[in-house]
Amino acid sequence: MKIIIGNDHAAPMLKRSVCEHLKDKGIEFDDMGVAPGEKCDYPDKAKEVCEKFLQGGYDAAVLICGTGVGMSIAANKIKGIRAACCSDVFSARFTRLHNDANVLCFGERVVGAGLANELVDAFLETPFEGGRHQRRVDKIMALEK
Repeated sequence: MKIIIGNDHAAPMLKRSVCEHLKDKGIEFDDMGVAPGEKCDYPDKAKEVCEKFLQGGYDAAVLICGTGVGMSIAANKIKGIRAACCSDVFSARFTRLHNDANVLCFGERVVGAGLANELVDAFLETPFEGGRHQRRVDKIMALEK
């Protein structure tokens, strides 16, 4: 498994914690986020990470900003992206299971490191259920046309 992760200036510490968690689990990742003290507008980072994700070679993407909301709104403007802002494990699991989300978003000002790691684990470990949900995902994707 390989993921891509990015953050804006509001979330460098949580991104660092998530990266350490991914290393501990042996999950390969590319870090496209900013370091503490660097400035970055979340729409620019969401675009950069999502475009790289869509080029292939990644199983999922994680975007972190202050709340996760701005990153998810920006990411969902990019064709092919299904981003979900989650602050609970149930939502992180079910957005994969039923919506086939490919980008997980959350915020450093909303969740702590422990919960962020649980969100990432739930998102990455949950496969898309398909079946009746595929029809709905197809309808979501048709909205881009």
